[in-house]
Amino acid sequence: MLSVLSRIIDIAMAALGALIAARLHEGRFVWLNDMETIAVAFNGVLVIVFFPALGIYQSWRGKPVRELLWRVAFGWLIVEGTGILMSFSAHRAEELSRLWLAFWAVATIALLLITKTLVYAILRQLRREGFNQKAVAVVSGRQYGQFLVEQMHKRPDAGFSPVCIFNEDPGEDAGIQGAGAPAAAAATVAGVPIEHDFAKLTKLVKSRAIRELWLALPISQERTIHKMVTEFKNDFVNIRFIPDVRSLSLFNHAVVDLLGVPAINLAASPITDVRILPKFVFDRLFALCALTALSPLMAAIAVMVKLSSPGPVFFRQKRKGIDGNEFEIYKFRSMKMHAEKAGTVTQATKNDSRVTTLGRFLRRTSLDELPQFINVLKGEMSVVGPRPHALEHDDIYKDLVRGYMHRYRIKPGITGWAQINGYRGETDRIEKMMGRVKLDLYYMQHWTFWLDIKIVALTLWKGFAGSNAY
Repeated sequence: MLSVLSRIIDIAMAALGALIAARLHEGRFVWLNDMETIAVAFNGVLVIVFFPALGIYQSWRGKPVRELLWRVAFGWLIVEGTGILMSFSAHRAEELSRLWLAFWAVATIALLLITKTLVYAILRQLRREGFNQKAVAVVSGRQYGQFLVEQMHKRPDAGFSPVCIFNEDPGEDAGIQGAGAPAAAAATVAGVPIEHDFAKLTKLVKSRAIRELWLALPISQERTIHKMVTEFKNDFVNIRFIPDVRSLSLFNHAVVDLLGVPAINLAASPITDVRILPKFVFDRLFALCALTALSPLMAAIAVMVKLSSPGPVFFRQKRKGIDGNEFEIYKFRSMKMHAEKAGTVTQATKNDSRVTTLGRFLRRTSLDELPQFINVLKGEMSVVGPRPHALEHDDIYKDLVRGYMHRYRIKPGITGWAQINGYRGETDRIEKMMGRVKLDLYYMQHWTFWLDIKIVALTLWKGFAGSNAY
């Protein structure tokens, strides 16, 4: 019913958009002429054809509205573009004003986005109030089942209501009870009962008391998955497989299309799609502006570095970039020239005798990092991202800190989520490195372009100075 209503609303918005376009084109309200009316009717048919193919009328319960809005805008451009091509083939294109078509595209997209957003917001509010709920049974172990139930409780606007957790292994709860937990506590998870009797689960499904069956199981439990699908394939319950891959994947597993086959990313960059384009443009523009604006300061620092002690102006060192590709990072030299033991890199410590007086100031204020905007301009680094470490440190920590090397699935940055949260400078204890890596992985999992802007703003607000930078 909602799907049919959505189609009617979309066609109505297309017609209203055409009238608004005519008003803008003529400067006064006018009815559509015959050719414009035919175009509206034809595009209305195309909406019915193309929009379902783009998944616009699928359930968006629990999904982000921005993806729906992108599909709607893209869908209307396809519809109108197809309509224009058809008018050319029918030799009637000259009867349609190009300006009217442009106004129609903009007005219709705006109306579609507004109506979709309003409907989405109304449905979310109704679900928060307890309406339009879908009863869910989770087939899972206790721990992962609890995680999913908590996620449903956190997102009441998604409209999923947990009814029970079905766990085929009663020994798991028996073990908890044996450890001293009361029986009542072991029988529920986050207020949701745990069921071990398959017959009771079957009764609930067949009585239509459950509308969603989530199979949150490890991939190895193929027998249970097959059993559930076979048993309930004719009962009009939505069966969804939510594989428990937490032990395999460091990132929130994402289903991708690979040669037309759904695949789950276990170890891949979480932000390697078209969303990265704003970051790419921002990095180049920001680096170019920074180098232009700071060039007098950088020239002055270069002269002072040269005068402070013998040696080159820049310190260059190999670091790992995206996907482990090595590059040479640039910094203003802050230490006296010295020889390191082969295969080792000694981090600067407090009152380190190797650091020059000027170098100590440059390090505390992060001015020694300014040449890294050259790396950004060359595409080797990003303004925001995990900080790259010396190759020797990579060799040490890759086996000590879980997820350490996954930081290099994206471009390293000049500043990052870890740095604005206090993890800057020396990592003299493994706990510090673990904290830094944890924040870097959080950034990768939750990356948005606006998070980058927030990090840049906080970096400028808090300043570049840090007590941990020696």
